[in-house]
Amino acid sequence: MPDVVVFTRDLRVHDHPALRAAVTAGEVVPLFVFDDAILESRFNRPNRTRFLLEALADLDASLRERGGRLVTRRGAWATEVARVATTVGATTVHLSDDVSPYARTRFGRLTDTLAPPGVAVRTHPGTTIVEPGVLQPGAGGHFQVFTPYYRRWLAAPRRPVLAPPSSLVVPVTLADEPLPTLVALTPDAPSPDVAPGGETAGRRALNAWVKRHLREYGKRHDDLPGDATSRVSAYLRFGCVSPTEIEHELRNRPGVEPFVRQLCWRDFYAQALAGRPDAAWHDYRPRGDRWSDDPARFRAWAEGRTGYPVVDAAMRQLLREGFVHNRARMIVASFLTKDLYVDWRLGARHFLDWLVDGEIANNNLNWQWNAGTGTDTNPHRIFNPTVQAQRFDPDGDYVRRYVPELAGIAGGAVHEPWKLPTDVRRTLDYPDPIVDHHEAVAEYRARQAELSATRGR
Repeated sequence: MPDVVVFTRDLRVHDHPALRAAVTAGEVVPLFVFDDAILESRFNRPNRTRFLLEALADLDASLRERGGRLVTRRGAWATEVARVATTVGATTVHLSDDVSPYARTRFGRLTDTLAPPGVAVRTHPGTTIVEPGVLQPGAGGHFQVFTPYYRRWLAAPRRPVLAPPSSLVVPVTLADEPLPTLVALTPDAPSPDVAPGGETAGRRALNAWVKRHLREYGKRHDDLPGDATSRVSAYLRFGCVSPTEIEHELRNRPGVEPFVRQLCWRDFYAQALAGRPDAAWHDYRPRGDRWSDDPARFRAWAEGRTGYPVVDAAMRQLLREGFVHNRARMIVASFLTKDLYVDWRLGARHFLDWLVDGEIANNNLNWQWNAGTGTDTNPHRIFNPTVQAQRFDPDGDYVRRYVPELAGIAGGAVHEPWKLPTDVRRTLDYPDPIVDHHEAVAEYRARQAELSATRGR
């Protein structure tokens, strides 16, 4: 009897524990279910959906090279998985473990649905390097501070990297269903410059980046115009590349430590969310903030019309590419939550609307880190957008790349257009700063002092 392997956020054939376990049964059904609950929610966004379809097409091609194929269905996820499993007489359904609250709910529904026919559900590692729950502090639970987690994480044993299966046999009784088109899944158009999806594209992009930039990553990962980061985040989010394989292949390369540290941050937030599922949308450590809900300010931030060029460049990069440089993410998150004092959840949702790499653990807990309500509760971590721009985009090339209204302003002067001569400013279709940074920060700090005094009573 065949086993079923259900692909979720693990769209690859290399280093895939669930796939390898299913193949040992003989016949195997590689299955992906288009989940109506996701497709009908606000999280069905065109950038990720386009990337997903390309990744699935690439996965199907890889499976066919090995004699198999990808079986697709659409509907209620647990119901459709169970229907395929019972149709082929499977004894086991294999899938990669995941930590988001919705993923845990789906796993529970699947287990309950398959219990009466006696089909086992087995979860496998594959989305992180060290699985959530493996490392625990002395008092138990999960790590709430990154540095001690990182020390333990570095010393933790690793599972072996698995080669892709050489051949697959899929039951011929299962009908093929062609992949749907993008317009059939979402009516909205994707951003114009979204990276291509799939394992093939991901491995090619990663290998090219390693050759060009790995050695200098520690020095250049904050270089906004240089764009020397790996851009592997979307491929990790969809599991087109394996984080375990990446670390294994790079661990002894010169300059790798800062990059490996970023991989650890993914694992850290995964174990934090597994330990505190409510932190997906609630403050990990509440401070009692009374956030502003000014829709005009939020809209100006979201559209890249704040009058702060580096903030606007980052927000327009998001809309154009479905990606934002990590340094720029910190700048715009600080600006929204500190200068504008707008709830981090609005920023997190906007990012999830556009980011190809958007997923709950990394996105939302990083937003809380910036807001000062997360695992690292530092409400006084504030990024001055102009100083950040002058430091990490000194000649203004990043700004000019994404803010065409300022393309004619040479050099670093582009970061402070309000200081340009009046006759020059009048020619620019560019807004004045939405707030004065220093005044906004003073107001923010006064609020925090009031909140601190209230908590101390």
